Amino acid sequence: MDTIDLNLLPALDALLSEGSVTGAARRLGLSSSAMSRTLTRLRAATGDPLLVRAGRGLVPTPRATALRDRVHVLAWEVRDVLRPQDERLDLATLDRTFTIRANEGFIGVFSVPLVAAVIAAAPHARLRFAPKPAKEAGPLRDGTIDLEIGVLGEFAPEVRTRQLFRDRFLGVVRTGHPLLSAPVTPKRYAAARHVGVSRRGSFTGPVDEALEALGFQRTVVAVVPGFTDALRIARQSDLVALVPQSLVGDASLMEGLMGFDLPVETPDISVSALWHPRMDADPAHRWLRGTVFAACCSAYGPVTSKE
Repeated sequence: MDTIDLNLLPALDALLSEGSVTGAARRLGLSSSAMSRTLTRLRAATGDPLLVRAGRGLVPTPRATALRDRVHVLAWEVRDVLRPQDERLDLATLDRTFTIRANEGFIGVFSVPLVAAVIAAAPHARLRFAPKPAKEAGPLRDGTIDLEIGVLGEFAPEVRTRQLFRDRFLGVVRTGHPLLSAPVTPKRYAAARHVGVSRRGSFTGPVDEALEALGFQRTVVAVVPGFTDALRIARQSDLVALVPQSLVGDASLMEGLMGFDLPVETPDISVSALWHPRMDADPAHRWLRGTVFAACCSAYGPVTSKE
């Protein structure tokens, strides 16, 4: 076998991540000329230009784009293999930023206890809560996201999961809404006008299927991307919102609003934590997962699934 220079791997990772020789050089603590020479060696090794000039910048070739995620994971694994593993974790000196991607409902309910728990145990650690635009494993693979919180969907098969708690949907209306002047039956619920929540802009969901089975159909006059938007609209109109029970427990969000049980059965929501398997054995990441699990257990009780 030809000799392979593994020093080229972190250089390739930096070049593909930064998209520039200067940025990659700064990231690895090298001079721009040294990084240029390394790029020349990488082009010879791969048989591909990798980064080509476009105006004043560089753009990746199709081969470079296809390699980017694989190279990032390989570079991380090589560094992890070729360094001592210290299982001891000193939380008092842990200096690390953890990024948790979750929807606004989870952040609204759990950001305060999680921040308090992290400050108390690891005063130099930091939490970054990121918005949740779509279900995709890319940020977990490349380390941009440490932990994903949400309902299981079309994620990559290698992603690890653990159930945190079960949630369910409730109806929400403004205080004094005529719907609550009498028992909320499927007929009266369907006759009201509704505001829906969907990142994809969908006007229907499980509650519509349950109503249809009884011969009813509700009218959704508006769809918004987030639950707090739906609550804001419900507070200032006669529209009925549909939100998770965990969000209804937030008194600051529910001011001027009242929640009620739906008159039809809908599936529970299983909220889980997801992470990439390369972080399984990382002591700091295990502590983060344990902290999130503990916060959820404190609010909703323990779940039977195990990591």
